[in-house]
Amino acid sequence: MRIVQINTVYKTGGSTGRIAYEINQIAAELGNETYAIYGYETSEMPADNSLRLQGRIRRKWNILKTRVWPHHGFYNVHETKLLIKFLDNFSPDIIHLHNIHNSYINVKMLFSYIKQHHIPVVWTLHDCWSFTGWCAYFDMANCFKWMEGCHGICPCKHDYPKTWFFNLGQQNWNDKRQVFTGCDNLTIVTPSKWLADHVKNSFLKSYPIRVINNGVDLSVFKQKSSNVRDKYGITKNVKIVLAVMNNWEKRKGISFLLELPKHLKSDQILVIVGLTDKQLKVLPNEHCLGIKRTESVSDLAGLYNEASVFINPTLEDNFPTTNLEALACGTPVVTFDTGGSAESIDAETGVVVKKRDFEHLLSSIQFVIEKGKAYYANSCIIRARRLYDSYKQNLEYVKLYNEIIKNEAKNYDTHSLL
Repeated sequence: MRIVQINTVYKTGGSTGRIAYEINQIAAELGNETYAIYGYETSEMPADNSLRLQGRIRRKWNILKTRVWPHHGFYNVHETKLLIKFLDNFSPDIIHLHNIHNSYINVKMLFSYIKQHHIPVVWTLHDCWSFTGWCAYFDMANCFKWMEGCHGICPCKHDYPKTWFFNLGQQNWNDKRQVFTGCDNLTIVTPSKWLADHVKNSFLKSYPIRVINNGVDLSVFKQKSSNVRDKYGITKNVKIVLAVMNNWEKRKGISFLLELPKHLKSDQILVIVGLTDKQLKVLPNEHCLGIKRTESVSDLAGLYNEASVFINPTLEDNFPTTNLEALACGTPVVTFDTGGSAESIDAETGVVVKKRDFEHLLSSIQFVIEKGKAYYANSCIIRARRLYDSYKQNLEYVKLYNEIIKNEAKNYDTHSLL
């Protein structure tokens, strides 16, 4: 079986790049031929069996175009011609789409090719962009216009994907509906039940929908000793309240973190991982340690292990893998009831807090610390091993590929007999 993954990034650059890479690794180990097409580099070392569509200059130019005329996903003709040329030569049995936004591909050209060649598709939705007229998430705006057509002024105009001038929400919604519907054999996968429920209320509802939770590498994220306290100057008696994000911004709850240190006890410290230089400069002086984004999974696993509690104050999210990483290291999670974030924990592994309720967030942190990490650790590890082993979760995709190809062959045989 020949499999092609298509995503903005590959191997590095966030959870979607890692997921696409790991699926290909497992599929290749099982004897399949795999390749990846991705938008842009996030590291100096390109992955094997992969094709990058953009360089830095062209990427900046494409982003600029969408800022001026926000027909996001309908530019990038040059890049998509390269993609189609590759697909012609590789002749995939199945195409696995991930994020197809972020200014690197022309979705109309891609889907026209898929429909013309009747290629089976698995499409993992990592956000809501595929069925809205504009936004990747709509929770903060509390906007559900996408259910009917994104009419009127878009409240998310200045959120990703940003624009400086025009409001093309309704046009984008109509164009996406026309492009994304009508495929012969497309299966949608969502990492969370929350997102699956939204898809069922969108123009994509006619497609089969599966839920396959994200997973984490349990050989990396596990209980183990660490020297991160020495590295960051945190004494043994200090209890760590940990927060980790790939990109801290308003929708990820950064404002709640900046307020939190004022309310921590004398033997507690908030450690925030993933900050920019600008964000590091505005951190509170006491009970707070900021760390820039790290590619060292060993350091990250060490911080999870040393933490008394992991907090996720996200205001917009799908199924954050940081929750899973914490659980795998035996660390309980306190999260806002946002998107699918609450789906990853239960009463034995953490606390779900009403969104934006800072007092409840604070009291839940203290509740978990007072109960003690030992109370939660075993349940956290068992849950992670049972539900969120990345190998098992990614293997589900390979099983899905085989199921789709098998059904495709059956349908072909049936039609040939008619």
